Amino acid sequence: MPRPVTLFTGQWADLPFEIICQKAKSFGYDGLELACWGDHFEIHKVLDAKSGGAYVKNKWATLQKYGLKCFAVSSHLVGQGVCDNIDVRHKQILPEAIYGDGNPEGVRQRAAEELKSTAIAARRFFDAAPQNNPIKRTVVNGFTGSSIWHLVYSFPPVLPSQLEEGYKDFAKRFNPILDVFDKHNVFFALEVHPTEIAFDIVSAQRALKALNNRKAFGFNYDPSHFVYQGVDYVQFIREFSDRIYHVHMKDSWFSPAPRRSGVFGGHLPFGDPERYWEFRSLGHGSVDFEEIIRALNFIKYDGPLSVEWEDQNMDREHGATEAAAFVKKADFAPSDIVFDAQFDR
Repeated sequence: MPRPVTLFTGQWADLPFEIICQKAKSFGYDGLELACWGDHFEIHKVLDAKSGGAYVKNKWATLQKYGLKCFAVSSHLVGQGVCDNIDVRHKQILPEAIYGDGNPEGVRQRAAEELKSTAIAARRFFDAAPQNNPIKRTVVNGFTGSSIWHLVYSFPPVLPSQLEEGYKDFAKRFNPILDVFDKHNVFFALEVHPTEIAFDIVSAQRALKALNNRKAFGFNYDPSHFVYQGVDYVQFIREFSDRIYHVHMKDSWFSPAPRRSGVFGGHLPFGDPERYWEFRSLGHGSVDFEEIIRALNFIKYDGPLSVEWEDQNMDREHGATEAAAFVKKADFAPSDIVFDAQFDR
C-alpha cells in the first residue's frame, strides 16, 4: 500500500482552512499536515471547554468533505521560542501572547507552556479521528531553537563547556515538555535544521543523549536541510531508524561550481541568483529521493510523506501540484520476498 502523500500547510497559512483543503485535494494530495498558525489548527480552540468538541468535529468534517486525511500537526514557530536567544526577529513568528513584552526568559517560558498545550490538543484532535483515518502514532512536529547556534563557527574559539551548557539548557527546558507529551502518549518530532539544537547527525546524537534517549523525542526527517551542508541524508535515516516519526519531502539545490556566496548565504535573500544553495520544488534540486525511499523501506517507515513546498522562483500552486505527482511516482513499496529465493523452484 503506498504511503499517504500530505501537504504541510505552514507555507499556506495565509489561506483559510477550507480553502487549503479544497486546493490540496485539487493538487492531488491525500491529506494535510496541519500547521499551528493561521486558522489551520488553533490549539486554544481545541482545548476550549465549551466549544472545543465542536471545533474538532468541524475540522474532521471539513477534511472528510474533501477526501483528506491528517496524521500530524506542527508547531515549528512556537517551538523555536523554547531554547532560542530571543530578539526582535521572534516577534515576526511568535503569537502576540507568547512574545508579549519580548523579555527573553518570559518568551521562552510561555513558548514551553504553549508546546505542552499543543500535545494535549493533538491528543484530543486525533482521538476524534474518523475510522478511515487510522493513526499509528500521534506526532507534533516542530523546532526547539538553540542557545548555542551562534557558536556554530568556532571563532573566537568556542569552549567545550559552552556547548555542554547549551545541551544542558535544552534538556532542562524540554524534559518538562516531554513529560506532558508522555502523559498524553504524543511524540515530538524535531525537524533537524540549522538554528536548532540538532542540525546534522552528530548534533542529533548529542541532543538524544542530553535527553537520555527518551522515546517521546524523535525526528521529522527532512533531507533539504542536509544536502547543502554535506551531511549524509540517507545515513541519517539508517542511524536513527527508530526515531523517524515523520517525513518531510522537500528538495534543495546546491551549485556544482563555486559561487560568490557560500553555505552561509552571504546574507543574500532566498531567490537571489548568486546564492550557493536554494530550496527548490521537488525534483528540481540535488536530493536523491530514490535512495531516501529505499532507506525508508529498509527501516519499515510506513507513515506519511509530507510535502513541505518551498521555491522562491516558482508559482506555489504549480509547484505543489507537480510535487504531489513527483512523490507519488517516486514512492514504492518494499519487497515482501527474497528475490533469489525462487531460483530453487
